[in-house]
Amino acid sequence: MERITSTTNPRVKHLVRLRDRRHRDDDGVFVVEGYRAVRRMLDAGVHPQELYIAPEWFQGSNEGALIDEARTHGAEIVEMAREPFAKCAYRDRPDGLLAVVPQWHTRLQDLQLPAVPFLLVVEAIEKPGNLGTILRSADAAGIHAVLVCDQVTDMFNPNVVRSSTGVLFSMPVVVTSSDEVQHFLRAQKIRTVATTPDATLLHTDADLTGPVAVLMGSESFGLSQRWLADADERVRIPMAGQADSLNVAMATIVTLFEAVRQRSRSSSGGQ
Repeated sequence: MERITSTTNPRVKHLVRLRDRRHRDDDGVFVVEGYRAVRRMLDAGVHPQELYIAPEWFQGSNEGALIDEARTHGAEIVEMAREPFAKCAYRDRPDGLLAVVPQWHTRLQDLQLPAVPFLLVVEAIEKPGNLGTILRSADAAGIHAVLVCDQVTDMFNPNVVRSSTGVLFSMPVVVTSSDEVQHFLRAQKIRTVATTPDATLLHTDADLTGPVAVLMGSESFGLSQRWLADADERVRIPMAGQADSLNVAMATIVTLFEAVRQRSRSSSGGQ
């Protein structure tokens, strides 16, 4: 097994360059850091090309089994000393595991949706932490797929991967244009519910059961006029204070879990 002790090693330089989207896209890979994210990656059947390990940073006793599993699936295992690993890591408190993973791209036609789909559409999300939190929340709410329209934030940004806590590997995510998503939703006869502070109807009063897609807009501008005009329903979250809206990730959580409440009651016959 190769062991890296220098912070100027070419592998270290390459890992540092992968923080930049252009280099990730050129190489068709991205970086996954931390035991939980790597564990969920392997559990989802996603296999890394390389796994960098720094035993001096290990915080538990399960790393050995994870390393063996990655090796079994063809990953090159490279050991690092403490200093070069710290240079590559993007977490404040590294735990000694960093994987290089091939990118993938899911298309709308690849989705296998149930008879009553529950979808989330996000438009032009700007901040990686928000997109990752949205993916994590969508997973918790039982969303069947997240459709990312008019992408601003790279789905393989390290902060998306980190804040999604590895959900990125199990949640179907399609990155495409608003035109394609609108056409897809109409063809599938999926109702759209747009969230906007300007709506009259409260999100708790809207029907969020049946085949439905919840629409969330960007941090700066909310949903574009094209989505607001095309939506079957517009809803708002009631705000009692001076602020007129929530952070987009928080608003997503509030809206999705109202849908979860309604859909749970609907599936149990209203009991």
